[in-house]
Amino acid sequence: MTEPRYTPLAQSLPATVPFVGPETQERQRGAPFVARLGANESVFGPSPRAIAAMADTGIWMYGDPENHDLRNALADHHGVTPENIVVGEGIDGLLGYLVRLMVGPGDAVVTSDGAYPTFSYHVAGFGGTLHKVPYRDDHEDPMALFAKAAEVDAKLVYLANPDNPMGSWLSGANILSALDNLPDGCLLVLDEAYVECAPEGTAAPVAADDPRVIRMRTFSKVYGMAGARVGYAIAAPGLILAFNKVRNHFGMNRAAQAGALAALQDYDWLEHVQSRIANAREQIGRIARANGLTPLPSATNFVAIDCGQDGAFAKAVLDALVAQGIFVRMPFAAPQNRCIRVSCGETSDLEAFAAALPVALAAAKAQAE
Repeated sequence: MTEPRYTPLAQSLPATVPFVGPETQERQRGAPFVARLGANESVFGPSPRAIAAMADTGIWMYGDPENHDLRNALADHHGVTPENIVVGEGIDGLLGYLVRLMVGPGDAVVTSDGAYPTFSYHVAGFGGTLHKVPYRDDHEDPMALFAKAAEVDAKLVYLANPDNPMGSWLSGANILSALDNLPDGCLLVLDEAYVECAPEGTAAPVAADDPRVIRMRTFSKVYGMAGARVGYAIAAPGLILAFNKVRNHFGMNRAAQAGALAALQDYDWLEHVQSRIANAREQIGRIARANGLTPLPSATNFVAIDCGQDGAFAKAVLDALVAQGIFVRMPFAAPQNRCIRVSCGETSDLEAFAAALPVALAAAKAQAE
């Protein structure tokens, strides 16, 4: 019987996805989760204006392949030109297009050990060679990343600010200063998915036309539209134009475009959600401390909680939470994997987490004995 003739690269790759979704886990456990606190979605939802705009959209039509209205609104929002903006299917989709543009078999790429795994997934999918550096005190380390890039002649360096999975952040001014050490011919991929959750001054004040940097943003976090898959990037016009060589020109559905445009213009809702995120972070911190654990400072819509032991113990805590219907995740690389990561949620979600955590800790301690 004839089999498909896969490329050697495709044959070498595992048939896996970077994340096991909560729906998969619900099917495995035969019950829905009581609290969905693992995917860093916004349970506070999108702007009512966005909901209305999506509902009123003629979904029978393809979306505008140029994303004209949204690109122009984003350009106005950031004080740049539409030629500095590309819109895509979330940051994940844009990362895939960027890697396709830049990385071929054997090309060097640098990231942090334990950083956002979807980026690494794309690099592997196009045959790139990943080089990793450790976090420094649970923070991304730009100087170490750039030094490694110079050492291996990297085409791309990935840096998230604020960071996932730790929730830590660097000042934008420090990142701008560190750029002097980025080697020539290397592009910094600055993932700012959580920047709307962060303190003033976290966003790097990089000029949109700076050829050294591409900044990634999303409507999946504070804007509450994770299911709509809307992301965008800000970069020099030449790089933005290059996306047209490889992107799915009808990848953005019409409802997502309309919803993102409406969400961007609802500043009151943005402030409302930012306030709720701040309150939820404080509540998660109180729950952690009440159980003898340490919540790490966070500039995101989640909190990493130090379980005080190793990755095996943290995994036991996570498994015991999942068994009680509380969906959370954890970093996958040491030493950050001593933590569990809990997304901001409604009061009822966090009350369920508070009730389940002591039980999970007791189960993990018993397993460790």
